[in-house]
Amino acid sequence: MNSRRYPRRSPLPRPRYRSTRRRLSSGGVFALAALLGAAAGAGWTGTSADQKAAFVGAVKDVGITAGMVRERSPQDGDYWRRCDDARAAGTAPIYRGEPGYREGLDRDEDGIACEPYPG
Repeated sequence: MNSRRYPRRSPLPRPRYRSTRRRLSSGGVFALAALLGAAAGAGWTGTSADQKAAFVGAVKDVGITAGMVRERSPQDGDYWRRCDDARAAGTAPIYRGEPGYREGLDRDEDGIACEPYPG
């Protein structure tokens, strides 16, 4: 008497099924980005001047918090001992040719001193 309870496994490997989920091609991504940009542009034209000013102010606040936008432009006579001082004053990042730029603050020598990310 056979005491097996399960059927015998086939010696052939099981077929693997690929996912049926489709991925966007680079053209599809571009088309989606263009569609979203057009929708945003259409929405932008329908807003009032007050709404636009509030939106730009909110975006600038986020940029300042992230360290990508500065609160004030560098002025003649600016000299920063360290990048932390320039960031505290709101002038970072400082670009080559602007007041307050010096090579000692530009770690990766790309012309941008006191970048918000380590260089």
